[in-house]
Amino acid sequence: MSEELDRIIARRPPAMAKLTREVLKKLRPRFPGAAELIYDKNNALVIGFGSSDRPSSVINSIAVYTKWINLYFFEGDTLPDPEGILQGAGSTVRSIRIESAADLDRPAVKALMAAALQCADPPLRKGAKRRVILRQSL
Repeated sequence: MSEELDRIIARRPPAMAKLTREVLKKLRPRFPGAAELIYDKNNALVIGFGSSDRPSSVINSIAVYTKWINLYFFEGDTLPDPEGILQGAGSTVRSIRIESAADLDRPAVKALMAAALQCADPPLRKGAKRRVILRQSL
């Protein structure tokens, strides 16, 4: 399945394909044993990291658009955000625009991701093997 994801990423503009690979390289170690739910849609490639193959278990996801990536938080309205970096006004979902993989190393982003991971229900299973699950493809 990772080969299929690689093909999907390769269809993006070269700069976005590169950024997507860099972002995934940083995100995967933060979600050990996660199920990666892949949605290849017309306007974005969405990859959700969850504790099961159910969309409701997604902790964080990225949406790869043609010129940027958003990192989504599904508990965003309840997470501590002292720097005010979360964007959006939805009832639960908030996001951060990722312009460089280095954005994921910012202390405020790491803190938000750690807080989101603590909210995971069910939690990630330590030692579980990462799974890539293609949910929707063009």
